[in-house]
Amino acid sequence: MVKHIFFDIDDTLFPTSEFAELARRKAIRAMVEMGLEESQEKIYAILLKVIEEKGPNYPNQFDEVCKKLKVREPAKYVAAAVGAYHAAKTAIQPYAEVPGTLLKLRDEGYKLYIASNGTSVKQWDKLILLGISLFFEDVFISESVGEEKSEHFFRSVIKRIGAKPEECAMVGDKPSIDTIPAKKAGMKTIRVLLGKHKGEKGKANAEITNFAQLPKILKKL
Repeated sequence: MVKHIFFDIDDTLFPTSEFAELARRKAIRAMVEMGLEESQEKIYAILLKVIEEKGPNYPNQFDEVCKKLKVREPAKYVAAAVGAYHAAKTAIQPYAEVPGTLLKLRDEGYKLYIASNGTSVKQWDKLILLGISLFFEDVFISESVGEEKSEHFFRSVIKRIGAKPEECAMVGDKPSIDTIPAKKAGMKTIRVLLGKHKGEKGKANAEITNFAQLPKILKKL
């Protein structure tokens, strides 16, 4: 019987890709409004290349964009971009069904946790901005755990909460880091078919297209 539920954050609890694009485009617009003489589409293409090269958690993305554009005095453009990016972030919201479903699961006696890759401050920032941080008993981020999500990662966090693998379920959108390694660790797995990874192949014990389906699915596992 499942007693403990682990959740990914990005494209599981909120539409990350949607808000990431919105924030990036607002940042680029701010750079152009500050006087950067390049088209927004060109800057956006360069930003995406930087993200591909350095990873989405690279902290100096806009500095790198200015470097690639050979901007002589980048400080004001970087400052404008960072300010606009963070202002846009305050608008992020969870999928509409998430808060009510988390409340229902907690009221039914499930213990809820986060299991996510990324930097601790950045992932905590998302949970706080989304207004859902207090639903969770504990939050396990790869930076603080010391490794990215894998079979060993899941075995480690299961041990930390004092549970058995068969008592735990992992809910996530990306098979390679969510459902596949969790299943190898002996957990039940639920695939969220939302976001940019919804077309990827990967077996799970169950699949959902709406977060509100989760309580019924859990009872069947």
